[in-house]
Amino acid sequence: MAEPISPQQRERLDYAPLPVFRFHVSFRRQALGHAAASGAELPICQGAFSECTGLEATMEPKVIKVGGANYGAVQRAGPVSFATVVLKRGMTRTRDLWNWFSMVGGGAYAYRLMVEIELRNARDEAVVRWALRRALPVKFKAADLNARGNEIGIEELHLAHEGLVLLPVSGG
Repeated sequence: MAEPISPQQRERLDYAPLPVFRFHVSFRRQALGHAAASGAELPICQGAFSECTGLEATMEPKVIKVGGANYGAVQRAGPVSFATVVLKRGMTRTRDLWNWFSMVGGGAYAYRLMVEIELRNARDEAVVRWALRRALPVKFKAADLNARGNEIGIEELHLAHEGLVLLPVSGG
């Protein structure tokens, strides 16, 4: 049984940089309108991802020039926009990513997924969790084919979403 962590040790751990090579991505169904009421199920994506980029939100400040204030303008909070999140993984025989993209591209726009991305520590415990609200696949890219190469094929899924949220970690 491990010894309990003292408050001083806990504080040092809280401020220590986290390695970013261990993460888990999960998908949950978030249907809209008629699809939500019908209970139609969407095959949820399976598999591990080797890379996740685009976890960012940007707020564009509104600049207000105040009369009589010659030193500078006043900055106010403006609209927030979210980057497209790109998930990459080694190509597999499963077609879950393609099926979701194809389904939405074919008119089933109501199928949105809640995507949760967990950063995990060496003991495989979640230490940071983000959620992409109402994610929508906007681009699917299959691996480049090259008869001279010997690399692993990488497929990509680009996700637009309506909100990046930092979630509480269970037990933390």
